[in-house]
Amino acid sequence: MSDRTKLGLGILLAALVMGVLADAFLRATPWGINVTLWVMALVAVGIVLTGWQRVDRAPAPRWLAIPLVLFAAFLAWRDSTVLKLLDVGALLALLSLAVVRPRSGSLRLAGALEYALGALLAGFQALLGIVLLALGDIQWKELPQSGWSRRALGAGRGLVIAVPLLLIFGGLFMAADAVFEGMVKDLLDIDFVELFTHLFVIGFAAWMVGGYLRGWLLGKEVPMALDGVPKSLTLGIMEIGTVLGLLDLLFLSFVIVQLRYLFGGAALVHGMPGLTYAQYARRGFFELVTVAALALPLLLGGHWLLSKDDIKAGRVFRYLAGTQVLLLFVIMISAVQRMRLYQNEYGLTELRLYTTAFMGWLAVVFLWFAATVLRGQRNHFAFGALVVGFGMIATLHFLNPDGFIVRTNVARAEAGRRFDVSYAVSLSADAAPALVAAMPKLTQPERKEVASHLLWQWSPPGYSDWRAWSWSRRRAWQVTAENLPRLLRWKAGKPGGGGSKL
Repeated sequence: MSDRTKLGLGILLAALVMGVLADAFLRATPWGINVTLWVMALVAVGIVLTGWQRVDRAPAPRWLAIPLVLFAAFLAWRDSTVLKLLDVGALLALLSLAVVRPRSGSLRLAGALEYALGALLAGFQALLGIVLLALGDIQWKELPQSGWSRRALGAGRGLVIAVPLLLIFGGLFMAADAVFEGMVKDLLDIDFVELFTHLFVIGFAAWMVGGYLRGWLLGKEVPMALDGVPKSLTLGIMEIGTVLGLLDLLFLSFVIVQLRYLFGGAALVHGMPGLTYAQYARRGFFELVTVAALALPLLLGGHWLLSKDDIKAGRVFRYLAGTQVLLLFVIMISAVQRMRLYQNEYGLTELRLYTTAFMGWLAVVFLWFAATVLRGQRNHFAFGALVVGFGMIATLHFLNPDGFIVRTNVARAEAGRRFDVSYAVSLSADAAPALVAAMPKLTQPERKEVASHLLWQWSPPGYSDWRAWSWSRRRAWQVTAENLPRLLRWKAGKPGGGGSKL
């Protein structure tokens, strides 16, 4: 039996195991430690299969297992839905990196297009890889064709064919006759809807994992050079210089206007007739974030399309692109200033915090762009930008956005601003300790509403399914239990209650 067939059979077995584990773990929501355990099992399976690999295929870097396990563990830490989505996005990005086989031979030197192509390839393999594995990679004729193995293989094939037919015809017979339906139900005592959902989860997860593992271990490199651009598509410095020069003039004109507000501050905003905080800050912030986000691919695309034969053209591009980066920093400072004013007036929310964090990521990436692309080291840019993104997500977990939002808005309330109780109690379990700690600083009606919500959401006995466990949810139940007498008193509208226990 060839090494490729052995590895293919190992992938099929691993996919079936991961499908069963997916049904056992991932059906419980909200996701928490169940995803952590499942991803760790996937990493372990990948490492084992990589050790079996004896085919002409460069293995994925083993260091990818470390961030995979880390971001999987983050899902068992924080309870915020936004953070969980970021964690899942990071996991998908890391899994796609395992499929990438850059022509440079190193993930650290791969370009942005290679990363994007790797993500598309990983999705394609997950959808169709299992078919390629079963019909192409595994040579079924190589399996032993005598004795018990031949009979077992025949029985297995027959079972695979028969089970769907039995389900289809049996379901039709049950739908056609109530007596037959009752006999089958009494005989098997099976909830067929529940059985179908279990089989669907197992089959879907096994299909996707098997296809992905096939791409990880047996897929081929894409024979496409992505380190350059075809001559027919290159542009000269006149075209790209005109575009960047005009954009620089537009950005400069906007920056000149913004300097008044940057140094004038709130007094200038109040002094402008018809201009309110909402118009100045809320509207302007998100538009300026969009400008900064669009400028990055524009600069990368311009550098990619620029002819590399003309050294003077490259120097002109660096001057124009560097000027635009400097102007973008002023624009981003203006955006942050707008958000600061808006936050002081209306408070902090998830959307405002995460958009500001995205702006911070862009700022670091622009600095990295200047340190790599503008210095002729473009091949280092994409990996660095990706690492900065992973670092930003990790930083947000340590910050605890929901708790930070509560603390920030409570500080505003102490300064005489309105505290939005309805929004505060709508946050995840991450906010519960901060809400309990803030109770003595709130007004009596606010304390009553917060206490009512905490007692309703986080009163003992606690979580019902260990698979949905997370540290933040456990902490929310613990804090509520420790402060139960005070919360009951505040819910009843009684004053006092003392300080909270945290």
